[in-house]
Order: sequence, then structure tokens, then C-alpha cells
Amino acid sequence: MESLLQSGFVQDIIILAKPALFNLYFALASIPLGFPFAVVLALGKASRFKTVSLLSRGYIYAFRGSPLFIQFFMFYSMMLALNKPLWKPWGLDDIVLHPLFLGPLVLILNTSAYAAEIFYGALKTVPKGEVEAAQATGMDRWNVFRSVTWPNMLRLAWPAYTNEMVFLFHATTLVYFTLPVIDEQKDLMNKAGELFERDYNVFLHFSVAALYFLGISILIFWLAGLVHRRLNQHFTGEVSKLSFKPKYIR
Repeated sequence: MESLLQSGFVQDIIILAKPALFNLYFALASIPLGFPFAVVLALGKASRFKTVSLLSRGYIYAFRGSPLFIQFFMFYSMMLALNKPLWKPWGLDDIVLHPLFLGPLVLILNTSAYAAEIFYGALKTVPKGEVEAAQATGMDRWNVFRSVTWPNMLRLAWPAYTNEMVFLFHATTLVYFTLPVIDEQKDLMNKAGELFERDYNVFLHFSVAALYFLGISILIFWLAGLVHRRLNQHFTGEVSKLSFKPKYIR
């Protein structure tokens, strides 16, 4: 029995390796584009121009205030409604309605709203003394932002943004729950559900899927930790290292 479980465990690892790549693809296609868009939204929200600020605030509120599950349905329905008058005449229907395009698009729009709120909070906590000191040296607004505001904002926001990247990776499970599966393209949860329907071994299949999510999440945390240490390399003290040693005396 144990050998059968072990062999089934190994088989699931092999079978679920390809579906895991789809979840990884959705995350890797969304994070690099969602990051700069989030920065623009954060700067827009903090803008002194009221129209720009209101538009940014409205966008952030709309995407943070509605479930991602509903957003997938809404955008797919909207793209489907525009298929005949817009996408099909230009021959773009196979691209625009494909989950590998539409999935990252919705994830980008969603994560940019959450990340923008993180960056906006960090932007408001940038030390004013450093900004005033840079202005006193005669720096223009661009150089103040590039030399003082931007590095401080990024350093302050990075731990929270790391969590957002992991949450985004976990949210990739919703893509094929809402969008059609094309050419047997299935992610971890879809494939684990298919394996479950064969033998009803819920513990085995979904546990292996969970291990994939855990492993990739740890990899994201590790890579983000390298970036965080790079951002804080000018500090002489120890910065944000995971410690498993209990401290009995403070």
C-alpha cells in the first residue's frame, strides 16, 4: 500500500509538472507589466492634479472593491460581445479570447490596483526631511524623485509587494475556472480535479498540487528577499532575514 502511494505520489508530481507551468506563466506574464502600471497609478493618486488623482483613485477602488472571479467573467463577456464587430474582422479573435492572453490581462489590471495602494502608502511615508534636503541642494523634481522618493518608496513597499506577488500567483487558479480550457491547457487545480475524478483520491492529487504552490511561493519569497537585501544594502545592520532560532530574552 505504501509503495502504491509512493508511486502515485511520484506520478502526480510528473503529471502536474506541465500544468504548474501554466500557473507560473500567468504570474510571470502579469507581474512585470503590473508593476510599472501600479507605480503610475500610485503617482497618479498622489498627483496634485485633481482629475488625475480622481481617475487613479476610481480605478483602484473599482478593482480592489470587486472580486477577481467576477472580473474574469466581466472581461470575457465584454471581449466576447466585441468579437463580431471588432476582433473577428481584424482576425484577432483567436488571440483576444484566448486564456493565455485574457488571463494575464485581467491579472495585470487587478494586481496593479492592489500594488498601487501599497506604493501609494509607501509614497506617503517617504521621509520629508530627505526630500527637503534634496530640494535644498537645488535638485529639480525629477532628480528628487529619482534619487530620493523612488528608492525610499520601493524599499518601504517591497515587503508588502512581495506578498502581493505571491497572492497573484495563487490567484492564477481562477483563470481556468472562469475562462474556457483550450487544447487541453489545464493548470494545477484543473488537472488535480481531473485526476480526482478518476480515483477520488482527493488527498493525494490536491496535496501534490499544494506542494507545487508551496514550492513556487517559496521561490518567489526567496527571489524577492534577494531584491530586498539589494535595496537595503547601504544599511550596516542585518535586514529582513528569516530566523528559526527562538529568542527567549529580548
